[in-house]
Amino acid sequence: MGYRHPTPIQEQAIPYVLMGRDVMGTAQTGTGKTAGFTLPMLDILSGSRARARMPRSLILEPTRELALQVAENFVEYGKYLKLTHALIIGGESMSDQKEVLNRGVDVLIATPGRLLDMFDRGTILLTDTRLLVIDEADRMLDMGFIPDVERIVSMLPATRQTLFFSATMGPEIRRLVNAFLTNPKEIAVSRAASVATTITEGIALVAEHDKREALRRLVRSQAVQNALIFCNRKRDVDILYKSLSKHNFNAGALHGDMAQTVRFATLEKFKANELRLLVCSDVAARGLDIGGLSHVFNFDVPIHAEDYVHRIGRTGRAGLEGKAFTIAAPDDRYAVEQIEKLIGHPIPPILVEGLDPVDWAERDGRKRRGRKPAEPKTSAVKPKGREGREKTGKPRGERGRSDRSQSNSAEQPELAIAADRAARGDEPRRDEARRVEARRGEARRPDPRREEARREEPRREEPRREDGRRGRYRRDDDLGAAVVGFGDEVPAFMSLRARPNPTARTGDSDA
Repeated sequence: MGYRHPTPIQEQAIPYVLMGRDVMGTAQTGTGKTAGFTLPMLDILSGSRARARMPRSLILEPTRELALQVAENFVEYGKYLKLTHALIIGGESMSDQKEVLNRGVDVLIATPGRLLDMFDRGTILLTDTRLLVIDEADRMLDMGFIPDVERIVSMLPATRQTLFFSATMGPEIRRLVNAFLTNPKEIAVSRAASVATTITEGIALVAEHDKREALRRLVRSQAVQNALIFCNRKRDVDILYKSLSKHNFNAGALHGDMAQTVRFATLEKFKANELRLLVCSDVAARGLDIGGLSHVFNFDVPIHAEDYVHRIGRTGRAGLEGKAFTIAAPDDRYAVEQIEKLIGHPIPPILVEGLDPVDWAERDGRKRRGRKPAEPKTSAVKPKGREGREKTGKPRGERGRSDRSQSNSAEQPELAIAADRAARGDEPRRDEARRVEARRGEARRPDPRREEARREEPRREEPRREDGRRGRYRRDDDLGAAVVGFGDEVPAFMSLRARPNPTARTGDSDA
C-alpha cells in the first residue's frame, strides 16, 4: 500500500489492540484511524475460521459510503489472507447479503439500520462476535443511531473487545464510552476537533445572492484539481449542481436521498477523476478518503461546528497539502464564531475579485454587483427641524397652512381618503351614495301617527298573584288563573294512575 511509517494514532493504538484491550482513540480526521483498527484485526482473526451466520467481528459505520470504503481497505490490506467479509448496508439486495452470511464471514461491516433489520429476520447471530469497532462515534450520535447501537451492543457477548475511534469526543460520547468499554486505553494524538496543519483555510464574506457567483469565481481562480462542495440541505445540493452544470462545470451530486447504486457510481467517477466537482451533503463529510483531493468548498457554513472539521478534513490527508474555503453571508456570523471557538483560531478572510465587499453588520444584503444603492423615495419621512424643511417659494403663512393640512390628513385617514377621491373625480359618486343612504334612513323612520296612538292607549296593569308577584307567563283574565306546567289537566297517557303496573301480581293490593 506504500505505507513506510505508521501515523501517531496507528503507532499508539495497534499494540493495545493486539493486547486485547478496549481502546478509545481520538485523532483529527485524515490521520489513518481506519488502518489503526483494521490492520490488528486482520492479525487477530487470521488464526481461525468463521461459522455460518455468525460473524467473528463487527464494524459499525454511520454512512454507506464510509462502510464501503472500510470494506475496500479490508480487501486491500488482507489481499494475501484467507479472511472473508460481508458488507451489510441499505439500498442493496438483502437476499445477496443473506447468501454471503450463510457461507460465514470473519468481518461484518454494517450500518446499524440494516443490521438490526436482518437480525430481526433471523439472518444474523451475534453470539460469536468477539471484536466490536464503532467508527465515527460522534457521527452516530448526530444521526440518531445511538439507540440502535445500544441495542446492538446488548446482543453481543459480554466478554468482547470494543474499539472506539472518532475525530471529536463530546460529553455524550464520553458517557457511551463509560457504558460500552471496560478499562479502556485512551489515546489522543492531537487536540480534539483540531485542523491539520497541511490545510490552508479561508473565508469569503459575500452577500447571500452572490454566493453562487463567488463559488464560480473561486473555482476559476484557484488551481482546482478536484473539489468537494458541501451544502447543508439536500435540496440545495440539487440546486447548486444544476447551476454548476448550466455554467459548463464538470460536476456531480451526492446526498442521502439518491439511490444507492447512483451514489456509488457517482463516487467512483469522482475518485477516477471523471468528475472535477462533487456537490454533496454531510453524508460525504466523514471518513471518506479521496486521494489527492486538492480543495474543499463550504458553500453553506455548517450548522454544527464539528462538521467543519470533518468537511475540510477530506483534503490535506496523508501529509499532502490542501485548501479549504468557506463562503459565508452576514447571517452566518454566529456559526462562524462557534467554528473559530472550536478550532482555536480565526479563519483568515479572503476577497473574491469582482464582488463588492460585505461587512458582518450588513444583514440586509442589498448590495449588488455594479449597482449603486437605491435612492430614497420622495415620500420618505423628512427629518424635523430647520434642516428638513424645503424651500417651496410660498409665503410663510401658506407653508404653515399646507403643513397643518398635511398633518391633519395624516392623523385623520377618512379626510385623506376623501381628498384622494376628490382628486380622482369620485366626488359625484359619493354625493349620489349619500342621497341613497338618506332615502333609506327616511324609509326606516317610524310613523309619527302610530307613535302617538301607542302613547294614548291605556296601559293594562298585570294583576298581582297571592304572593304579591305579577304573573310571569300569562295574565289572570277570563280564561282563568295562570298555570305552571300542566297543573290538574294532565293528559291521560302521562298519568301514572291510568297505567297498569306490568310487574304487579294478580291479587296484590297495589294492582
